[in-house]
Amino acid sequence: MSTRPADDAAASVAPTAGRIGFKRKAAAYLSLTKPRVVELLLVTTLPTMFFAQGGLPNFWTALATMIGGAFSAGSAGAFNCYLDRDMDRLMNRTKKRPLVTGELSPREALVFATLLGIAALAILWFGANPLAAGLGALAMFFYVVIYTMVLKRRTEQNIIWGGLAGCFPVLIAWAAVRETVEWPALVLFFIIFLWTPPHYWPLSMKYRTDYQNADVPMLGAVATAKTVSVQVVLYAWATVACSLLLIPLGWAGITYTGFAVVAGAWFIYESHVLYRRAQNESLTDKRAMKLFHLSILYLTLLFIGLWIDPFIGSPLMG
Repeated sequence: MSTRPADDAAASVAPTAGRIGFKRKAAAYLSLTKPRVVELLLVTTLPTMFFAQGGLPNFWTALATMIGGAFSAGSAGAFNCYLDRDMDRLMNRTKKRPLVTGELSPREALVFATLLGIAALAILWFGANPLAAGLGALAMFFYVVIYTMVLKRRTEQNIIWGGLAGCFPVLIAWAAVRETVEWPALVLFFIIFLWTPPHYWPLSMKYRTDYQNADVPMLGAVATAKTVSVQVVLYAWATVACSLLLIPLGWAGITYTGFAVVAGAWFIYESHVLYRRAQNESLTDKRAMKLFHLSILYLTLLFIGLWIDPFIGSPLMG
């Protein structure tokens, strides 16, 4: 593992760090939590609670799970920014993060990440149940330790296993409602696990130079577009196939099935478009990013179907 910069060295790049206004400081703390990532995780959390309940979940349990989940993801994101601050200085995509600009000191970020993580686990423990809190702790461990500290700088498969952290919100949501983890929750877990590579690898293709400069072996930075596109197609097919497992398990109704089939077919088609363009060497960064954005839309539509499903009809099988 590469060495981390000393805090005084980090502070030296931005001597105005302690003299910014309250609003700018608050915005810097918010930026540490990676709010767009948190938003995407919450998109999977709330629908899962509705699906697990088979209708409206308890309001206070749902609220505590959403807040605790957001704090958990935000804490993991802040720890990631703290640990990767040396790398972030070398990448155009991350050079405006607050630890690079000096709007926050490394010590401030570390304290904030720790307090946010403690608050997350307390909210999940008392607002939902100990199982949900335990899963929240495991999610933070995977993102901060397994992905950020162990895998990210060592293997091109980093996002596959590190992406496990992003799968835990559905387990947390299910545990919060049903106080256990059942097969449908595991299916939702593996949907997100399989979805993460075809979601993130197109982004790494666009920012390959950034990752190369920072010596981070993302697949999109170390492999050819032809190789990456094959993996994207395989994972897209696996994601959609996994999403359909809720039907034979006897949980999914016509609404979820319709969303899964239609959105899944679109996702697979666009992944094949990326594949064809990569193979004939006409793939552009813009085209790769189209699949990145579409993958977010696919997951959102799938979980909207999951959200609505309990209110329309009954399971197709079982």
